[in-house]
Amino acid sequence: MKYIIILGDGMADEPVPSLGGKTPLQAAVKPEIDWIAEHGRNGLLDTIPQGFAPGSEIANLAILGYDLPKVFEGRGSLEAASMGVPIEDGEMAMRCNLITIENGKIKNHSGGQISSEEAAVLIKYLQSELGGNDANFFPGVSYRHLLKLKGGNKHIITTPPHDVIGEDFEKYLVRPEDEDAKSTAERLNGLILKSMELLAEHPVNIARAKAGKDMANSIWLWSPGYRPKMQTLQEQFPQIKSGSVISAVDLIKGIGVYAGLKSIDVEGATGLYDTNYEGKAQAAIEALKKEDFVFLHLEASDEAGHDGDPELKVLTIRYLNDRIVRPVLNEIRTWDEDVSIAVLPDHPTPCAIRTHTAKPVPFSIYRTNGSSDGVTAFDEFSAKDGSYGLLTGREFIEVFLGGK
Repeated sequence: MKYIIILGDGMADEPVPSLGGKTPLQAAVKPEIDWIAEHGRNGLLDTIPQGFAPGSEIANLAILGYDLPKVFEGRGSLEAASMGVPIEDGEMAMRCNLITIENGKIKNHSGGQISSEEAAVLIKYLQSELGGNDANFFPGVSYRHLLKLKGGNKHIITTPPHDVIGEDFEKYLVRPEDEDAKSTAERLNGLILKSMELLAEHPVNIARAKAGKDMANSIWLWSPGYRPKMQTLQEQFPQIKSGSVISAVDLIKGIGVYAGLKSIDVEGATGLYDTNYEGKAQAAIEALKKEDFVFLHLEASDEAGHDGDPELKVLTIRYLNDRIVRPVLNEIRTWDEDVSIAVLPDHPTPCAIRTHTAKPVPFSIYRTNGSSDGVTAFDEFSAKDGSYGLLTGREFIEVFLGGK
């Protein structure tokens, strides 16, 4: 048996008035995804353990079966693994977004969806001006970057910028949880405020403003942690002897690295609706021919949710169906070897509120040698009638790999 998880980040949503009271999953034309639901078995999955915020880092770790209280060390440390940046003893890693602040408010979490090329110039500039001692900046993809801080104390309160769009940025600067973390909070806030001075006059941002684009005029630091200690999937599940992760997002690649998966880079993978879907599908097919397990991650629906754009979210789901699920499904239909396919989001990203929620998400598992349960469509409401019922955390990966 071979196994592939196809994950549409943030696909789940709430009913949207402009879509006739349907969710984007209900409104999207997605025949192959619905076919998988109809010919497989379905359920709901609670991906956010109690006490954790509904972030992609939490949800994806839970989907892969990890015990969050034992292994989670912040988003930055996971992304560092993808970027090949080692975290040494005494170092703390954090996500470093490039964001847009306008009139003292966070306008967006992505610097106006800044390109990787533009962002690299800005991050390297910040490194030359602010880095080199205790703090060091590393460029990633689009708006997603990394800061390492020597001697940093992770007991600080930080806020994901996509959770506070439209809010005064000063309300959400870093705060210490205790007196020992006070100097870390002050150091990080100093970097944020200094970045605003430096980035406002940078030629990249001046050119973006002239072109009518949002300026990436501040960094935003959040999700701190030290180097995590995680067992690989191979160490936990004998069914998996080898596997790959395919994503445009450093966070997911980093989770894959710690999980013992080989990270496959696909040219033209952007994490947005214009990503190279066909390249990702072909990479997944080729990997599955050679290996036991593939984790294929698509970010576009999540970004559409953060942008509050239900029509774009519907389009990303249709693209996922037509350009990912259809070619993968057509390929494995020609194979003699049995394959299990799971399709699911990691968390909802409702367009109405433009951030993540912790509600359970729908999932479908189709096996070429398996049975069905009477569900005929893939969406948040149809899944409630699935034979798996409501699963929590590790139960999903155990069911998926266990063949139940």
